[in-house]
Amino acid sequence: MTDELILANATLVLPGETLCGSVKVVEGVIADISEGGSIPKGAVDSGGDFLCPGLVELHTDNLERHIQPRPGVDWPHAAAILAHDAELAGTGITTVFDAMRVGSVSRKESRYGAYARGLASELLDMRAKEALKISHFLHLRAEVCSDTLVEELNAFGEEDRVGLVSLMDHTPGQRQFRDVSKLEAYVKGKHGFDDAQFQAHIAHLKTLRDRYGDLHEAEAVRAAKRFGAVLASHDDTTEDQVAVSARHGIHLAEFPTTVEAARACRSHDIKVMMGAPNLIRGGSHSGNVAAQELAELELLDIVSSDYVPGALLMSAVQLGQIWGDLARGVATVTQAPADAVNLFDRGRIDIGKRADLVRFAMVDDTAAVRGVWSRGHRVA
Repeated sequence: MTDELILANATLVLPGETLCGSVKVVEGVIADISEGGSIPKGAVDSGGDFLCPGLVELHTDNLERHIQPRPGVDWPHAAAILAHDAELAGTGITTVFDAMRVGSVSRKESRYGAYARGLASELLDMRAKEALKISHFLHLRAEVCSDTLVEELNAFGEEDRVGLVSLMDHTPGQRQFRDVSKLEAYVKGKHGFDDAQFQAHIAHLKTLRDRYGDLHEAEAVRAAKRFGAVLASHDDTTEDQVAVSARHGIHLAEFPTTVEAARACRSHDIKVMMGAPNLIRGGSHSGNVAAQELAELELLDIVSSDYVPGALLMSAVQLGQIWGDLARGVATVTQAPADAVNLFDRGRIDIGKRADLVRFAMVDDTAAVRGVWSRGHRVA
């Protein structure tokens, strides 16, 4: 029996336009798109709700939140992975690049231990057992301000579905934490450091950057090539930092912290990604440039949910309102991120593409997910 699905009478969010129509899915692939509000026998009546591609999430810390729901609590990992997967599916995310930090600080008081290799193996094992609802890849956040980055990167190989490697440098006093007071509030809040512990932490991180930073950056670039992964920058702040990213062959910038850096990205053909919470809350918790400002300056290409999965679809709708073009807003969380990581089989409603689809309605100004399909199978 053919595996077939028809989603009819929907407001289709297509590349560059929206229109009333139906989508036919056969064996997990979009087989036909038709215009009009007719409802064929056996079809799902979408009642005029919006139907858009499944959302593509390039940077989320959500799995870490499930693994450690409270400081010091290590939740059973299989249960945490399943809960994370189900939460993303429920918000319309059908492809995720699970962000895991590589590069730790071995100094006990710093509390940044290695975890990525073990967690990745558990995640990939769950995937192999077909226990997950959506498509998972790995995003390794390579922290150059560390003392274990090389060995942690060497624990991964081509078989690990590493699709994205981002160069992170959280040395105090620059990039995201150029305002050290913001770092102080973050670290003390997360780890409970007192003043002396925080100052010792700062001094140690600066020592690590001086000792290993350049080596680690070069090794992360090499590792991305070895994995066949896309390489991204993280928190570029100045034109010079963007120029260095461009020399590495980077075409995706995560969270540039200034308008200056975002403009420089444009001149180097680097796509700019910002966090949905930044957009929705009207600014960054670290005091960096507001995503809405970049959107209004035509300097925003891609959005990630960062730490709130449900924010991704919300941000797409908000961008649609800012630009007066819902299809364009939705593209920042579907087509644009898919293209940025070379996943050209998804991210748009088009014949021959994966049938990753999201049905949603607007409840006042909030997008409410009514149904989610991954490869034509309903997952939420």
